[in-house]
Amino acid sequence: MHMLGHYIHPQTRKMIRGMTIKAGSAMAELMLPYILAYIIDTIVPLGDINQIITWGIIMIGCALLAFLMNIIANRNAAQVARDVTRNIRHDLFSKTMYLSANQCDYFTIPSLEARLTSDTYNIHRFLTMVQRIGVKAPMMIIGGIIITVVMEPVLSLVLIALLPLMAFIVYFRSVKGIPLFTKVQTYVDDMTRVVREVCSGVRVIKALNKQDYEQQRFYDKNQQLYQGDSHANKIMATLNPMMTLILNLGLVGVILLGAYRVNANLSTSGKILAFLSYFTTISNSMMTIGRMFVMASKGIASANRIDEVLQSKDEFEIKPDSGKDEAKGMICFDRVSFDYPNTTHGIHDISFTLYPGQTLGIIGPTGSGKTTLIKLLMRFYDVDSGTIYLNGKDICCYPLQQLRSEFASVLQNDFIFNSSLFDNISFLRDVDPAGIDEAIEIAQAQEFIDNLDDGLEHEVSTRGTTVSGGQKQRILLSRAFASDVDVLILDDASSALDYRTDAKLRASINFRYQQQCKVIVSQRVSSIAHADLILVLENGQCIASGTHDQLLQSCSSYAAIAQSQMGGALFE
Repeated sequence: MHMLGHYIHPQTRKMIRGMTIKAGSAMAELMLPYILAYIIDTIVPLGDINQIITWGIIMIGCALLAFLMNIIANRNAAQVARDVTRNIRHDLFSKTMYLSANQCDYFTIPSLEARLTSDTYNIHRFLTMVQRIGVKAPMMIIGGIIITVVMEPVLSLVLIALLPLMAFIVYFRSVKGIPLFTKVQTYVDDMTRVVREVCSGVRVIKALNKQDYEQQRFYDKNQQLYQGDSHANKIMATLNPMMTLILNLGLVGVILLGAYRVNANLSTSGKILAFLSYFTTISNSMMTIGRMFVMASKGIASANRIDEVLQSKDEFEIKPDSGKDEAKGMICFDRVSFDYPNTTHGIHDISFTLYPGQTLGIIGPTGSGKTTLIKLLMRFYDVDSGTIYLNGKDICCYPLQQLRSEFASVLQNDFIFNSSLFDNISFLRDVDPAGIDEAIEIAQAQEFIDNLDDGLEHEVSTRGTTVSGGQKQRILLSRAFASDVDVLILDDASSALDYRTDAKLRASINFRYQQQCKVIVSQRVSSIAHADLILVLENGQCIASGTHDQLLQSCSSYAAIAQSQMGGALFE
């Protein structure tokens, strides 16, 4: 709730104004039964038609005033809820963008998506209801009780006796509801994850005829959500019937006691009629508060989930810069080790030095730690031990934005968004058009772009589903080459290219980036054979390092890979 208070604070004046108007509408509505009682008990016996008409007009005026004030207050409540939710959603998205890779792994992407969508929606509904009902319903209850006590103190005892019991029921159900709805939101996370996975892999699913399997998997998660939501709603659904039972019993008691008092000339029919009206109003207000607490349970549960993300601390500490070079070379790994949380998968005791203009090749089987090495270099994760240096300085001394601006990269599973080729290549950066043309030329993308009727204005779909794998990689390579940086990182960036295009790409990179460091991760020996230093990784260990010729002689694993891919060409 502290988080909500922070976002509500700038809207305090607007909320107070809206709640004041809502309070005014409640007072206007409270006057109606009182005026009706006055007309029946005082004006009607006089037989004065003019006074009856006058007081009737006053009643109509009160009803219209309450109607107009309700409209104004409700519109104000909608605006406040909209603005608060928009700000929460903005900050939550901004925080999500700066979460570390480790934090994203902890929260999971589907859960972050659910917090940005369904959780913020729950908060919006909660804030709207609080403003519309949170003032009016209590005022109707308190005002109604005060008027009934003044008008009929004996009958009001029946109402007052019921209020503590109703308050206890509302409180008890609310305490039970918050943890239940929190669990329901975790089920929403699970279902979102399945939907996300199916949508991203729908072509593979169809190719393998696994539609029935995925449909069953979604059904299981959907059923889990259904059962959890049903259980929570069943618990909360007992609130209204219990309140209705108590209030109806009270209403029967009021009617019986009221009839007795009228027969005994202790009260009047107008007062009894007004009292019944107030009792009904108070009953409806109590029922409304009950519904509000159900929504509050969802809203508070969602607010806690959002606050968990907003309060997550920045894991990346920026160390003070000593001001002097601590290592040689442009890139230096000094006995670097890292394991992913709760696993033993990572890299262990990796050391190497790369100088300006040199190329590092990394090769190894799947799961050997190739991509992990890249993630550590770009500081998506922090090392467990050892140090990584860039230009002689520990990368932990760089602000993250400055550090990552040193790299141009094509990573595994890089994304393409639904926009033009130009936007995807420039990535909405202020890039010189001449630089875009040069990047396209280096990436060997000019030919296929020229074959498009609209060229760089050609629209591509989300994730690049309307282009081939090779075309997608050339778009991503063009994006990387459009940056003027000191380090170029290519993580399996040419796997979808044919050997001829790959060879032309390597030649262009070597010519254009003679002064920059190149880090190339590949399964192809041909893509890294020219590298100044090649690391051969297995199970997170560097089992050999050296040039292509050296590794052919000293590393049987590398020689086997090269022989299988290049055959007799190695020995010609």
